[in-house]
Amino acid sequence: MSTETAAKPTDAASERTPDYVLGPDPQDPRLTQAVEGVDQDGARVETRVVVERPLTLFLNGQEIVTNMTIGDFPEYLAVGFLLNQNMLRADDEITGIDVDEDLDLVVVRTARETDYEEKLKKKTRTSGCAQGTVFGDLMEKIEDIRLDAAARLKTSDLYALTHKINTTDSLYLTAGAIHGCVLCQRDKPLVYMEDVGRHNAVDKIAGYMFLNGVSPEDKVFYTTGRLTSEMVIKTVQMRIPILISRSGFTAWGVELARETGLTLIGRARGKRFLALSGAERIEYDADPAQAADEPKAARRKAAREGDDG
Repeated sequence: MSTETAAKPTDAASERTPDYVLGPDPQDPRLTQAVEGVDQDGARVETRVVVERPLTLFLNGQEIVTNMTIGDFPEYLAVGFLLNQNMLRADDEITGIDVDEDLDLVVVRTARETDYEEKLKKKTRTSGCAQGTVFGDLMEKIEDIRLDAAARLKTSDLYALTHKINTTDSLYLTAGAIHGCVLCQRDKPLVYMEDVGRHNAVDKIAGYMFLNGVSPEDKVFYTTGRLTSEMVIKTVQMRIPILISRSGFTAWGVELARETGLTLIGRARGKRFLALSGAERIEYDADPAQAADEPKAARRKAAREGDDG
């Protein structure tokens, strides 16, 4: 096994997306494969599809879960998952992260002894794709969280963010069938993660923030998926005060956002957006008529696959 702690990858993805601290890598041969088929005219075609593989997560000596994932950044995914399931604490010391690519497993080791046998018995299936799960006590944690009331989002920054993200070379534009999540600050996208399940992409960013000591108070979270209760809960757990999506809302997601003081912005496409919670954080400093429309490539991809996944 190879041991990785507080990993800070430097790879081709960062070189191709210099504005990102860490960006997507659609050219990584491990993440997609070519598949032949026929189109509506019966003509033979070749297209690229996303590869998914199992990843089994251990916390110390205990098996926790097996997730289907694209397989990149397993250390971030593992740590973020444990944080968002309340199995890691903010003050926990991680003594090692062992990744075994041959066995498709990752082991997170902590100085604190852990035993989550009882917690693992009470799972709740969520609306997240790829069979995402949350555990029964997540609501207890977010009740005590207070998001930064002083955080602000300028509409000029919102328009700039959505344009930069939607024009980023990504697996979403290359192959589809995938979700993206982006950690942002003002008008700058910082970390862009993709996966077959949006909960995995969220967890990767949570793990990145924990292992690299990134503060959440002045950050914005963007997702390509719909704004569900799970997305709201995980964003609040990360203590990020603003959540944006190009997709729509669920009623419970809106209710939880209002209860926790999260700014919730959906249907953010080009010059349009809709805020259903926390609108007091928005500063209207830009003329919507001057904002760029959503790129045609993103609109075509969304139209083919639907963007409320």
